[in-house]
Amino acid sequence: MNAHEALNKLAKWRTMFAGWQLGTRVKGDPESDAVRDHREVTILLRAEVSALAALLIAKGVFSTAEWDRQLVIEAEYLNGAYEQKFPGCHATELGMSIDVARAASFMKDWRP
Repeated sequence: MNAHEALNKLAKWRTMFAGWQLGTRVKGDPESDAVRDHREVTILLRAEVSALAALLIAKGVFSTAEWDRQLVIEAEYLNGAYEQKFPGCHATELGMSIDVARAASFMKDWRP
């Protein structure tokens, strides 16, 4: 199997994730098509980044420990950026914590 075939096969999971999120929808449904497209990008990106990291570690460009430390830095930075984007919300080890009074400013227009 070549890379194109392997990634094409892997990307088929996009439909399962879209169905899990939205329920069964036909191709052509705009909301479902958007979710499938996004899931495909996320799935392929995960495979590509994992492959890149594995090669760089194997070649000695950086160690697994260095990779892990940098992942912590990047995750903490992104978590902080999300907290700024969504005031009153923060992730915990158990799930999301939401101060409803603070979050009301941006959640007022969300769908029920």
